[in-house]
Amino acid sequence: MITYEAQVVVNHLDDAEKARLTTWLIDQRLQGVELPTVTQQIVMRAKNSPSLSVHERADRLLRFIASQAERVGSEIRVRADTHEAYAWSESTHWYEVSYYLDYLEGNGWIIKEVRFEDGGFLGTVTVDGHSRIEERAAAVDSSQAFVAMWFDDSMSESFENGIDPAIVDAGYNPFRIDRKEHINKIDDEIIAEIRRSRFLVADFTHGDDGARGGVYYEAGFAHGLALPVIFMCRQDALNTLHFDINHYNHIVWKGSADLREKLKNRILAVIGEGPGLRTNP
Repeated sequence: MITYEAQVVVNHLDDAEKARLTTWLIDQRLQGVELPTVTQQIVMRAKNSPSLSVHERADRLLRFIASQAERVGSEIRVRADTHEAYAWSESTHWYEVSYYLDYLEGNGWIIKEVRFEDGGFLGTVTVDGHSRIEERAAAVDSSQAFVAMWFDDSMSESFENGIDPAIVDAGYNPFRIDRKEHINKIDDEIIAEIRRSRFLVADFTHGDDGARGGVYYEAGFAHGLALPVIFMCRQDALNTLHFDINHYNHIVWKGSADLREKLKNRILAVIGEGPGLRTNP
């Protein structure tokens, strides 16, 4: 369903902006919303948000291909007139879809029986491809946001009144490893929980004893999984950032209220609404 005000704005979107709106609709369906309502706010958010990364678009195309198989190992055909392939991969041209098919084949996630002159594909999803889908789907469908930060008492107020409510405001569930009860190796728990998360919030604020190596490690691991990472740092600690991350766009914050608003807006712009905001905004 789309509101009249939203339809007026949609009529003025370009192809790339419409593709991003389609991504939002697909994500709503994946999260269980059968009839998502498209409002003017949703359309404007799609218009102003960045496009998906190449890796995300290829992963989504792989997930679509697998969903078309009658059973594991069944052949699937993707052609220039397979409109769902465009929608799932946020593509506006056939050559983009064909490019992602090449990428999936090169990684061994699909195997072709026939590759047509126009770039069309007839083949199957491999076992490795299904493993890739399961790994990525767990993250994409997740409502969890992993928080990597300095677990010091001086940061408690910033978390309780800034980070935590910002993530909740965006429709996700914040997770801190220091608040989980477990009997396993902490490194194994960290890796497992990052894998279960939709994205990672990394705050690089630290005290006089130096940078928090764990935050750098967790952000790097999330990057390796192609999970979105939101970089943050308190303003007075910004000049202490290590050279290998200081070129990323950080949220620079002063207090918890400032932090809450900036983080919520960044999540909604980069990740989109979480399952906690399935109803109309």
